[in-house]
Amino acid sequence: MNDKAGRLRIGSGAGWWGDRIDPARWNAERGALDFLCFETMAEATVSAAQVRKRRDPAFAGYDTWLDDRMRAVLPHCKANGTRIISNQGWINPQGAARRVAELCAEAGWPGARVAAVTAIDLSAEIAASELRIMETGAPVSAVRDTLISAEPYAGAAAIVQALDQGADIVITGRVADPSLFLAPMMHHYGWREDDWTRLGQGSGIGHLLECGAQVTGGYFGDPGYKDVPEPWNLAFPYADVDADGTAEIGKVEGTGGCIDLRTVKEQMFYEVHNPARYITPDVVVDFTTARLEQAARDRVRVSGISGHARTPTLKVSIGCTEGHIGEDMFFFAGPGCLEKARLAETILRERLRAAGLQAEDLRIDFIGVNAVHGAASAALRAEPAEVAVRIAARCASRAQAEKIGREVDGMAVCGLASTGKRVPHQDRTREVIGLWSTLVPRERVACRVEFV
Repeated sequence: MNDKAGRLRIGSGAGWWGDRIDPARWNAERGALDFLCFETMAEATVSAAQVRKRRDPAFAGYDTWLDDRMRAVLPHCKANGTRIISNQGWINPQGAARRVAELCAEAGWPGARVAAVTAIDLSAEIAASELRIMETGAPVSAVRDTLISAEPYAGAAAIVQALDQGADIVITGRVADPSLFLAPMMHHYGWREDDWTRLGQGSGIGHLLECGAQVTGGYFGDPGYKDVPEPWNLAFPYADVDADGTAEIGKVEGTGGCIDLRTVKEQMFYEVHNPARYITPDVVVDFTTARLEQAARDRVRVSGISGHARTPTLKVSIGCTEGHIGEDMFFFAGPGCLEKARLAETILRERLRAAGLQAEDLRIDFIGVNAVHGAASAALRAEPAEVAVRIAARCASRAQAEKIGREVDGMAVCGLASTGKRVPHQDRTREVIGLWSTLVPRERVACRVEFV
């Protein structure tokens, strides 16, 4: 596929669930890709999907934008011989794979080989265990009554297996972000699972690609300081990868944004606690040895990233139900708006006390005044032109959380002059999903590959 002999070209198709779709289509259509990889899962995605499935049995359990993303890229991937790897399977990789097979048939690609990669759910196994929660040190058994999911972070191995067996499209559940991009490198170049140097370099490249536009100028622009050309037209990146893992990061022609040493450095250290020990399921990556070079306009050469032996344990994300949040907002504008907001806060606190609100936490913010800096904003005495009053409470039950919206509704005609109220929407409460972590021995995590 790639017109650069001896190189593998891997492109990004998404950096999160809500990401834009056009840049994925541009990569599929014009990127001359060998592989297109979609990363659509945040830390809480699995738990949120489990809660939605429990509330709505009709929910399919996979990425709600699956159809839109696949319809945008499948015709181009078929025409250009591009294979797809995606973690859009969420809690139902088999169902997502079956749906992708249907979409392939619609797109004139009925012979596409679609595989699902599923990690075994560990919920039942660890619910009563004495494994320790990393954030608190308490045993996992302490949350067993509220535990709804326990999903291990799988690595690249099962994806490589599916590719070795001829998969055109691989749909996974919870797989570590860099592993989605490392897998095609291991498959294409035959890298061993203990080749720590190449796996470290490959995982580092995967980390640069997995957040999509963040390496092409997204989440980067700062007017007058870090200007980005045509920020409305950002592309997703691709990487031309050599057999030793050295790569050049680039983007398709005719798109906005930029790829330079600044954007690559920012993404390299994004969500990295220790640059010398970035732990993935496949390898421990060391970014401190990386070498970056501006190879051409919008092309950065990345080499020298190191790797060390993988850990004997794998991370498991544990989702627990932790009550409900009630939230609403109303507005004031013009002279005296801040004083009205302050009096409105007093009114609400008194009315919620009278209503018997039972809340573990109650917060009232004035958006534009103190919502970010809190008490440190007290020095900002200038009267704003407008202010939004946001109120939120975390409660044990939905019934308690619903009291927030009810009392805010009352501000419409039982409040102050010139109160601007949103039209009440159907549900101003949401279930809270607590996210905790534990480590399990690697041998207790198993994945299976299933062709649909």
